Amino acid sequence: MDVVLLVKAAIMGIVEGLTEFLPISSTGHLILAGALLGFEGEKAKVFDIAIQTGAILAVILVYWQKIRSTIAALPTERQAQRFALNVLVAFIPAVVLGLLFGKAIQENLFTPAVVATTFILGGFIILWAERRTQSHVRIQEVEEMRWTDALKLGLVQCLALVPGTSRSGATIIGGMLLGLSRKAATDFSFYLAIPTLIGAGAYSLVKERGHLGAGDLPMFAVGLLFSFLSAWLCVRWLLRYISTHSFTPFAWYRIAFGIIVLATSWTGWVQWQH
Repeated sequence: MDVVLLVKAAIMGIVEGLTEFLPISSTGHLILAGALLGFEGEKAKVFDIAIQTGAILAVILVYWQKIRSTIAALPTERQAQRFALNVLVAFIPAVVLGLLFGKAIQENLFTPAVVATTFILGGFIILWAERRTQSHVRIQEVEEMRWTDALKLGLVQCLALVPGTSRSGATIIGGMLLGLSRKAATDFSFYLAIPTLIGAGAYSLVKERGHLGAGDLPMFAVGLLFSFLSAWLCVRWLLRYISTHSFTPFAWYRIAFGIIVLATSWTGWVQWQH
């Protein structure tokens, strides 16, 4: 057993768990961490996607009471049915556009210029969104959403197909701009992440199974475990944070990280191919 490889898998899992649900994009951080650790190649690409499953298990655990009660109420309660339908409606656009354009995006948009641009642009969008008055908020809780609200958020989530955008950033900030409260936008972003990330992880494993073998199981297990643990801590912290704080610090972080992407690319310190 390669202990060094397992340590690298653990570090990558921690990076995934800490960045997946914050509006800062896990993709750019995983590319940078992978380059610094020498954790690259086709197998590493599959690993980066697969360990999202560990992070999403943390969300399921945090929201388990809501998820369980919704499932139990589906046969009889209209509110539970509407909530489940909203998640499904929001999920569909990412599936369709991901299957149609995912390969082309991966081949053409995973460049330092694109990643840096989306990081920096996303930072300024967060600053703009946070400076808007809250008088336009019309949805305080996810249960108040209509299917049209869900569809709009699903389309906004598709922006995250562009590397560096951040799936959680797109859905949370997009939700706020569409009239959701900060809490409602964050909650729905987490619920929507469940089918989205599980689907992406399963699809990647099936598609790239030829690159994997039984000997890779320990590496994937370690990555999943540390992704789960770090994401569980991060999600619990974020839910407390948004009750009294804005996303402005994340905006400035994105801008700074975008500059780092450009600097490491220009100097050749990090090869930003993924």
